[in-house]
Amino acid sequence: MKIEVNGENKDVTATTVAEALDALGWGEARVATALNGTFVPKGARGTTALSDGDKLEVLTAMQGG
Repeated sequence: MKIEVNGENKDVTATTVAEALDALGWGEARVATALNGTFVPKGARGTTALSDGDKLEVLTAMQGG
């Protein structure tokens, strides 16, 4: 299926947010996620289903000042 990840079109076989993070290399990373503009808590990623055309945002913490 085709989804948008951080503004880039991706073709994935994942069916959940957690599977998509694994496939995209963020499986072990400490990130925040939003699906179609709605925050997805870490504990809900494994049960949050993806659909064709979804928009997934993956955000990492930044340090600096």
